Amino acid sequence: MDKAEVATILEEIATLLELQGENPFRCLAYTKAARAIEQLEENLADVVSEGRLDAIPGIGAALRDKVTALVRDGHLPFYDDLKAKTPLGLLQMLRLAGMGPKKVKALFDLLKIDDLAKLKAACEADRVFGLKGFGKKTQEKILAGLAFLDEAGERVRIDTAQAVADKVFAELAKLPGVARLELCGSLRRRKETIKDIDLLAVSEDPTTLMAAFVAMPMVKNIVGQGETKSSVVLEAFDSSRKRFFINCDLRVVAAEQFPFALNYFTGSKEHNVAMRQRAIARGLKLNEYELAGPGKSVPAKDEHELYKALDLDYVEPELRENTGELAAAAEHHLPKLVELSDLVGTFHNHTTWSDGTNSVEEMAKAAKKLGLKYLGLADHSPSLTIANGLSPERVRQQHIEIDAVNAKLKGMHIFKGIECDILADGALDYDDETLATFDYVVASVHSLMNQPEAEMTARILKAIRHPSITMLGHATGRILLRRDGYKIDLDKILKAAAEHGTLIEINASPHRLDIDWIHCKRAKALGLQLVINPDAHETAELANLRFGIDVARRGWLEKKDVFNTQSLAEVTAAFARRK
Repeated sequence: MDKAEVATILEEIATLLELQGENPFRCLAYTKAARAIEQLEENLADVVSEGRLDAIPGIGAALRDKVTALVRDGHLPFYDDLKAKTPLGLLQMLRLAGMGPKKVKALFDLLKIDDLAKLKAACEADRVFGLKGFGKKTQEKILAGLAFLDEAGERVRIDTAQAVADKVFAELAKLPGVARLELCGSLRRRKETIKDIDLLAVSEDPTTLMAAFVAMPMVKNIVGQGETKSSVVLEAFDSSRKRFFINCDLRVVAAEQFPFALNYFTGSKEHNVAMRQRAIARGLKLNEYELAGPGKSVPAKDEHELYKALDLDYVEPELRENTGELAAAAEHHLPKLVELSDLVGTFHNHTTWSDGTNSVEEMAKAAKKLGLKYLGLADHSPSLTIANGLSPERVRQQHIEIDAVNAKLKGMHIFKGIECDILADGALDYDDETLATFDYVVASVHSLMNQPEAEMTARILKAIRHPSITMLGHATGRILLRRDGYKIDLDKILKAAAEHGTLIEINASPHRLDIDWIHCKRAKALGLQLVINPDAHETAELANLRFGIDVARRGWLEKKDVFNTQSLAEVTAAFARRK
């Protein structure tokens, strides 16, 4: 195992121990060890083989032996025993917002609740309300969270699914005889959440490929194994180190069938139906294996040729939702979609001045390493005390540091921004004099998210109309697979933003992806410019820009539709005009 996998397992051990009522200091020891290993700058296998684990802070004799076993053997009996002794339902309960190990353990100890169904029944019977630490509102939030999980099903975020798919892909791609291998399904279409992973291959030796697929270390269960298709259930961990399961299918087709199969298994279902109807209108038949007419087959070496055979321009996978893409392809009106390489900089990012992990200079250097030319820092404003929001005095101190780093760094410019809270009545978290000191201002809602729709909409409209506001951050406040956004008339918000020249953020954090692609299309139709921001709280999260690009592409956005595809000079001039 590598250091990321070892750190993930140590974190889960801490959770499992806490669920079993273990001494908090022992649980914390595993958490600290996980963080120390995750931040290790060298190869963990080298450290283990050279006997240097003891030099890592927080790694004592017991943890040294466990880490060594994980690196050397790929498994740990102690961890396996803990999992076996812990009902899976307790881990599922941790998916509910606000439900930590202590609350889950209390419910298990007091009411013998060990799965989501029992939890729902207990809440509906009012048996949770009244327990120590569980008020009426807590019970209501649990029921709301359960309803949301039911709606979300067993889906996972795109970043989580992508990380698993990358591992599977790497395992299979290195096998001899694999001539072609591609991801299909909703992951190829870059949907925000994914239900399963689909792979398509061309192989000279399908039997060996299928055998290797079902024998991968991540495979928890083999659903089916055949010559042309195998299905498995994979066990993996998400970015918060919680275990989850996801289905994965592998299909093998002949080389001449590959373009048709790739198109079919990419979907969407609605797009496929429209493609088949178009083929029928031309006297042809399209399925997952071929495009054919009476007594003939229409060959295609790739998907481009398949679309051309139906008198269509090539449709990018992100657009295949049957929302007008075939009509646009027939009329040569498809957009030239924005690319990750088009981004020149980004604005919504945090540092150690508020709740970020890295310093001003570290964030700037990381952005430069990614090829960006400018970086906006937008730490939190004072009302968000939990995030160490900046007072006006601390704003001035941060600006001095930004000036110093700007003077030192070459090829990277740091803009002085802020993520300013929109207060309950729509007022802003700074006075106008302080707001005037920033190059730009991101306005966001972080509190009182249960306001009625009319009240919340009026609150945000008031902020948008303030002349100091440059862009609206995470417009709906949703957290994918955790909570819905607040009630808001988003169309009214978009229209007001268009009227006042306010930018709308595509928050590229895979936890948010807010606004979604549907509202990106609406914003584009209104003539709005959008801005793709990672909401990065550490250097690694700057790379989340790629997920914002996914949303933009699904929303038909071109380079001209995205504000931060502009040069440093153009952005500087745009900010100056607003001031």
